[in-house]
Amino acid sequence: MNNILIVDDVECVSAVLQQILSRSGYHAEIAAGGHEGIQMFDTTPFDLVITDIKMPGIDGYGVARHIRKSHRSSTPIIGISGTPWLLDGDEFDWVIPKPFGLQALLDAVENLIGHTVTSCQDSPDSVNQPTQNV
Repeated sequence: MNNILIVDDVECVSAVLQQILSRSGYHAEIAAGGHEGIQMFDTTPFDLVITDIKMPGIDGYGVARHIRKSHRSSTPIIGISGTPWLLDGDEFDWVIPKPFGLQALLDAVENLIGHTVTSCQDSPDSVNQPTQNV
């Protein structure tokens, strides 16, 4: 099972992402912000990191720069942003603009770590609308 780190300062967003990923066959852990995300990344092997870009303190750029300078620099990073057109640099392997459909997230995850996921539509416990935005 692939291990994914979710870094977001908005608890309800993190919880929804974790639920969607776990229902799709992934193990997802939550960090409440950039500082905690970096600590978790340094102590636990993750196959993928999903980070909000705009957060107080250490933002998504800081998280991504830390990962890129680490011994696991090739770990894929998905950045989620309400202002993707303002992004600079190539720290992120994939950027998903907010709001986004759940299937867009699952497609990005599958593309980056090569695990075929169960569509949100196919899971009996899942949200019945795959286009629901996060």
